[in-house]
Amino acid sequence: MKISVIGTGKTGGRVVELLGNDLGEAFDEGNPPTVEKLKKSDAVIIFVPGDSVPEVIDTVIESGVPAAWGSTGYDWPEDLNSKVKAHHSKWVIASNFSLGMNLIRKSIEVISAGSEILKDPEFHIHEVHHIHKKDAPSGTALSWKDWLNREAEVTSAREGDVKGIHELTLKTATEEITLKHKALDRSLFAEGAIWAAKQLINNSSIETGICTFGQLVDQVMEEQ
Repeated sequence: MKISVIGTGKTGGRVVELLGNDLGEAFDEGNPPTVEKLKKSDAVIIFVPGDSVPEVIDTVIESGVPAAWGSTGYDWPEDLNSKVKAHHSKWVIASNFSLGMNLIRKSIEVISAGSEILKDPEFHIHEVHHIHKKDAPSGTALSWKDWLNREAEVTSAREGDVKGIHELTLKTATEEITLKHKALDRSLFAEGAIWAAKQLINNSSIETGICTFGQLVDQVMEEQ
């Protein structure tokens, strides 16, 4: 199979390295993607900043190539799913391609449900990333708040070359509970994106349209 990459920055560059002989073509500002070039690949992985998504999204849609998006800080159009389906394509959109993050998702859902028995619980989500990350709070932090489905303070910090730290704190007058996820290497996100792209290529049970990374993981686990 051949998987192309759009965006060769910190994480996209790691995807390029890990793909090896499976790499189709690497696209960046000096080599922008075209519909014709994308069609030569079985799938595409995109790691561009949110403000760069408008520059490539129409090209990816028109190509009809399965796509794994790791871009955050972008408000996806409401009609995007119908456009992707119209081109008979499959997309997975992720705020975080860590496979372990799906364990966090389930843990947060348990914490949310269990907090019903606590008196006046307060929730705080804090995230830390490298100084070059543009969006704050991170897409992952916003996902944590969605999974929690409760009022929560969300704060951010930008320090050095931090790959990603996310922490949820539940606090009452008498106790405190903390859940933390720390990315140690960007290979974590690159490997997850490659796994997702290969699922889009090889798993015929995945329907056309858009799914989240969590939905994709859940479907694959149910099928195993």
